[in-house]
Amino acid sequence: MARSSHDVIIIGAGPAGIFAAMELTKVAPDLDVLLIEKGPDISQRECPILHKRGVGCTHCALCLILSGWGGAGAFSDGKLTLTTEFGGFLGEYLDKRELDKLIKYIDGVYRQFGASGKVYGVGEKRFRELTRLAAMAGLRLLPGQIRHLGTEKCPEILAGMRDYLNDKVEIRFRTMVAEILTDKDDSPDVSQDAAGAAGLSGGAAGPSARAAGNRAAGVRLENGEEIRARYVIAAPGREGAEWFRKEGTRLGLSLANNPVDIGVRVEVPGVVTEHLTEDVYEPKLIYYSKSFDDPVRTFCFNPWGEVVMENNAGLITVNGHSYEGKRTENTNFALLVSKTFTEPFKEPITYGKYIASLANMLGGGVIVQRLGDLLSGRRSTEKRLQKAMVEPTLKEATPGDLSLVLPYRHLIDILEMLEALDKIAPGVNSKHTLLYGVEVKFYSSRPEVGPDLETKLENLYAVGDGAGVTRSLAQASVAGVIAARAIAAKG
Repeated sequence: MARSSHDVIIIGAGPAGIFAAMELTKVAPDLDVLLIEKGPDISQRECPILHKRGVGCTHCALCLILSGWGGAGAFSDGKLTLTTEFGGFLGEYLDKRELDKLIKYIDGVYRQFGASGKVYGVGEKRFRELTRLAAMAGLRLLPGQIRHLGTEKCPEILAGMRDYLNDKVEIRFRTMVAEILTDKDDSPDVSQDAAGAAGLSGGAAGPSARAAGNRAAGVRLENGEEIRARYVIAAPGREGAEWFRKEGTRLGLSLANNPVDIGVRVEVPGVVTEHLTEDVYEPKLIYYSKSFDDPVRTFCFNPWGEVVMENNAGLITVNGHSYEGKRTENTNFALLVSKTFTEPFKEPITYGKYIASLANMLGGGVIVQRLGDLLSGRRSTEKRLQKAMVEPTLKEATPGDLSLVLPYRHLIDILEMLEALDKIAPGVNSKHTLLYGVEVKFYSSRPEVGPDLETKLENLYAVGDGAGVTRSLAQASVAGVIAARAIAAKG
């Protein structure tokens, strides 16, 4: 039987949770740490989409692309964005010089565990040249350096981190957290019945009748087991974003909605964007649409990579991978429209899931369409795809019509962005370009936190993408370090 109390409980074994655990072993080795993860260990994360080509998504109850040791980034192409300019909101809480130091620190840790020594970026002269070309097309190019880990390398690095922590912290896999406990839960006149078990999959933990309490005091698992702790670090990951929002509301935390990103994944011949990706690897480009003034951005460039599916709590969405040791003929990247909702709407995650559900309804999963067919107002068919110069790397995608899925505003924004990109990478706006939909990035409502990422509920820290404070591998890792050091300072 596991111990019923610990000094620190970490919810989620994604990069934020892993780095929080590793940092605690360094700066506070005497603290008793429990790391809880709803998915399996990295060695048991085998998904048919990735490991059995041609099988497609089998709609597992727990998606092993998103859940388990390493979180959603375990089977990503593993980009470390070594800049303070994008990748999250930590720059709002820390001085940028301090944030830059922390990014360099976690980068060093990744290298210790086997990350490649190569960093992509360009010199000042080349960057000015690319910036000028982008500006002439109405695009803004963000500066930054990228360390590419590679889809096949990420699991190896994460396995090394798992081995490092194995005898230093207690790790419980396939364990679902229902609620975060507070000091009020120790009161004898408080009901101990959980209104609903949520886990980290985004299910609803029903509102509790008790008061929220003044400080975090542990967790209640889905099976009813209660585990006490002096500190709780919530690192739920993107898969747990909705769960954390509901828990935050129940606990009385002040929550602000982050933008929801909805768009498509674009696939073109690798040579079309090679002049950008060979130096920059991932060009971060932002465009403000003429029609609506909405921000549209490139995201997750995968030079010579492949398009893949992923399962978000039963919804099939699209993503991309690129490898360190092998390559295809194509490059893919996402075009995402960021939309921030105002009062009275408070359900951006629900909205994103609704859009994804339309694609699933019409295509049985991911829909693929030639840009030429979209512009001609017709759906793509197998026969029409065979005429395309770009061979789809995601064979399981269903030919269809994305205009029946994406809202008009999003569709116009994306088409404008493709026209702008074509000015700096001729061929992107070709009728042969493939569009996969939909790609949705779910970011949790962001709780009010201090510089140490402690919420208004004392001793509860919110870190990583699922807590809404980051949106990248690098900043999520940094967030875990920040929380760990803050706890160590308290003792």
